[in-house]
Amino acid sequence: MPEPGSPAPDIIFDRICLDFGGKPLFQEVSLRLPGGRTTCILGPSGCGKSTLLKLIAGSASLPFTGQIHFEPRPEEGRAVAWMAQHDLLLPWLTLVENVLLGARLRHELSEPLRHKALHLIHEAGLTGYEHALPSALSGGMRQRAALLRTLMEERPVLLMDEPFSALDALTRVRLQNLAARMTTGATVVLVTHDPLEALRLGDRIVVLAGSPAQVAEIIEPGGATPRQADDPALAAHYAPLLALLMQEESA
Repeated sequence: MPEPGSPAPDIIFDRICLDFGGKPLFQEVSLRLPGGRTTCILGPSGCGKSTLLKLIAGSASLPFTGQIHFEPRPEEGRAVAWMAQHDLLLPWLTLVENVLLGARLRHELSEPLRHKALHLIHEAGLTGYEHALPSALSGGMRQRAALLRTLMEERPVLLMDEPFSALDALTRVRLQNLAARMTTGATVVLVTHDPLEALRLGDRIVVLAGSPAQVAEIIEPGGATPRQADDPALAAHYAPLLALLMQEESA
């Protein structure tokens, strides 16, 4: 999360062009993602959602034209935490050691951080597995561990690629609520295929579509997140959003 008194940055895309596999993936994409808010990215498979996160993270393997910058610019090297689609747990570390990996690499391990990690493990429903190796965990448990590792970083910008996809419905809601609480005040960009998830968590929902990809729709449901099942914003936006996604998927 951003330092007290320091606002989380906006993320600004200015005329981004990128070719992928010999074909244009993005062409003249301009977009501003508001600081301190959660933006959910939706769109058909292959439209560039995950690539968008890689560009924000500064991947050197994706040469593009245009500019991506943060405003205001956060502290160098401590801006972004990124949760990829694959959990990337280190197989020789226990669950709690994986959750604390960032602090360990920075030589910042402390008893309060360990206590916080154990508390989050309990909240994520992983009590009893603190000292288990990744090979002893299910796919959903591994994904929860990867999410906790990302949340422990407390960076001003969090990039999350399908962070709840491997979870059952009840665990998904539980972890969505935990993530929403822990990322308050941060700039969060969350890629998902689930329109209901986007409507629960997103202050802003950006729908990508087309080839090359363009912004097809921006939705701002309003109200506080995470939205509950009886929130009128869910009923108002779910059917139109689902219809738009189905239309773009079949285009």
